[in-house]
Amino acid sequence: MPIAPDVQLGERVVIHHPGLVNLYGCRVGSDSKIGAFVEIQKGVQVGERCKISSHSFVCEGVTIEDEVFVGHGVMFINDRYPRATAEGRLQTEADWTVVPTVVERGASIGSGAVILCGVRIGPGALVGAGAVVTRDVPAGATVMGVPARVPEVE
Repeated sequence: MPIAPDVQLGERVVIHHPGLVNLYGCRVGSDSKIGAFVEIQKGVQVGERCKISSHSFVCEGVTIEDEVFVGHGVMFINDRYPRATAEGRLQTEADWTVVPTVVERGASIGSGAVILCGVRIGPGALVGAGAVVTRDVPAGATVMGVPARVPEVE
């Protein structure tokens, strides 16, 4: 699994196991850390001072702003209606449209969370481990569960 020549790495980016990542066509900001077995696809922007933990998948269409934490095994999705074929033939990039997702400054995403496409996770928000985010998360909010929601106060 390579770091492709078209990857733009800021200053002091730490990738402890560069042979165990798959980065291509993306940009990673200064002072960020990337764990082992992470894939970051083309067009992704990762801000400065971010941590992308091991076994996470950051697909095309995702923007991660500065100071964001992404826990282990977080999965981003960029297609609302995934299919293998279109009219009996394997799909190509021409058969679907990437739906953008934004994780704003200082947000944290817990391990094992799934982030569906087209959502915005607000600044300083916290997504609980294992949550499935299907809609926008307000600034500073904590969400958890399937689907992810702000917990009710008892």
